[in-house]
Amino acid sequence: MLISKMAAEGGGKEMNEIKTQFTTREGVYKLLTHSEYSRPNRVPFNSQGSNPVKVSFVNVNDQSGNGDRICFNVGRELYFYIYKGVRKAADLSKPIDKRIYKGTQPTCHDFNHLTATAESVSLLVGFSAGQVQLIDPIKKETSKLFNEERLIDKSRVTCVKWVPGSESLFLVSHASGNMYLYNVEHTCGTTAPHYQLLKQGESYSVHTCKSKSTRNPLLKWTVGEGALNEFAFSPDGKFLACVSQDGFLRVFNFDAVELHGTMKSYFGGLLCVCWSPDGKYIVAGGEDDLVTVWSFLDCRVIARGHGHKSWVSVVAFDHYTTSVEESDPMEFSGSDEDFQDQMIHFGRDRANSTQSRLSKRNSTDSRPVSVTYRFGSVGQDTQLCLWDLTEDILFPHLPLSRTRTHTNVMNATSPPAGATLITNASSNTTNGNNSGANTPGINSLSTTLPRSNSLPHSAGTTTTTANNTNKAGSGGGIGSCMMDSAIATGVSKFATLSLHDRKERHHEKDHKRNHSMGHISSKSSDKLNLLTKTKTDPAKTLGTLLCPRMEDVPLLEPLICKKIAHERLTVLIFLEDCLVTACQEGFICTWARPGKVGLLSSQNQASSPSGTVV
Repeated sequence: MLISKMAAEGGGKEMNEIKTQFTTREGVYKLLTHSEYSRPNRVPFNSQGSNPVKVSFVNVNDQSGNGDRICFNVGRELYFYIYKGVRKAADLSKPIDKRIYKGTQPTCHDFNHLTATAESVSLLVGFSAGQVQLIDPIKKETSKLFNEERLIDKSRVTCVKWVPGSESLFLVSHASGNMYLYNVEHTCGTTAPHYQLLKQGESYSVHTCKSKSTRNPLLKWTVGEGALNEFAFSPDGKFLACVSQDGFLRVFNFDAVELHGTMKSYFGGLLCVCWSPDGKYIVAGGEDDLVTVWSFLDCRVIARGHGHKSWVSVVAFDHYTTSVEESDPMEFSGSDEDFQDQMIHFGRDRANSTQSRLSKRNSTDSRPVSVTYRFGSVGQDTQLCLWDLTEDILFPHLPLSRTRTHTNVMNATSPPAGATLITNASSNTTNGNNSGANTPGINSLSTTLPRSNSLPHSAGTTTTTANNTNKAGSGGGIGSCMMDSAIATGVSKFATLSLHDRKERHHEKDHKRNHSMGHISSKSSDKLNLLTKTKTDPAKTLGTLLCPRMEDVPLLEPLICKKIAHERLTVLIFLEDCLVTACQEGFICTWARPGKVGLLSSQNQASSPSGTVV
């Protein structure tokens, strides 16, 4: 009942009304009007012809306990504030740093979380003219400017991110369809770079920079046709998901510079991409108005979600709405109250506990653990949608059985057909997503009870059951692939350095590995080559594994679908106490999670009956 009501709001006035709160199974999410961030004058920005508003967060471990910092761009302006979230009202009169650019506009940005302190942060900013700037908004310094003369690429920067676990490597994508790997310690040179082919595959190629001395870019990736709109690293940093204007999702082994798998949109370009916290699923959105869920293990589309009425601009998994159910193998009953007592909601301070508890699925001696993935999306239709990915979607062909079975998950890149056996769980509700990472090739104990997340339930039903992610993901954590031996054996050496290694390697060693990339094996899966070579023609992909027909895969309905802005939405970020959205007018909104409304915010909104969340 709840799902149907929220997913199918009526027309007329209801459709045009801007929502300030919405309800899910967890409770009420409420917009905190006093926690809104924008330009100091709070005047809506005339966004015509401007690049999308983007938001980045970093925590600087401030001893005052208020270490969150927010950066956002609006038009030609870039702002850096203390982010007070649900705790206190925003003070827009005192930005820590403000910059106004001439002749170009910021398009995207990313903080280095490894190096951030209360005294200094490293912020990369990409620009519409193709440059990338490294700044420190706390010290108010500009460290370096990359591609300053636009000799490397003249097109708009579409995405910039630090390589996970590295203090110096970062990746930049452009509207040209190219990506470049940089090292902040190296210069870009005064002439256009010359390249040497390193690896080539179906619809992609990778080149090294050919020069006498080490210089940027270290690598040049050419991916697909048209703009490369966004990329995202897997949670363990080993894989890279890219979405392009040609409508393809391409997932690469970043370490080995090899293509792992591909997917094609139903039509139009793909604009956004994200990974589940355990690296087992990827969600992409774009110009087909759909959200598409792709299995990393099976390299196939497992579901599509329809709720938006225009292009989907951002997709994101909610790492914090993760509920874990542990049940005794012999017990299949219990009250809702008993079940609620077993639910554990994980936040930032409990990340280690989350991974530890989820890792119990890898031990045959432990009790079953099951989880449900929660993700969200925002679009140009000004709507926010929340989705639950449940086991009836993940494992659709399972019989209703009361047998619990151990599952032996084989190598993630070549699973044997029919090797996965799933079992059932109790019908109580859990929701959220898996924030752990699993190594391929380990035993997994799983529980499911197939029921449809898309169908309405009777008033007496608690809602759909937990979902188990029993399939192997993209690998273990960053530290699981340490390479202490000779760096000079290829790109995989510097790309797979562990967290410690990436922090400690000196730039003179980077020089060595930059000159040794030609030794990487060009061998790739024959099966993958056959698949990509025979099915990447856009006119012939519909009805194939690359792009199943609509009737061939489950269709998700959103848990909620709410109009929350006047202009197109460009940001969706899930934080521990809240979720953050932003629209093209330049307003960054904070939505308090159920029970997380701060004291000051509650007082400010006490006049409204909805100001108190139960």
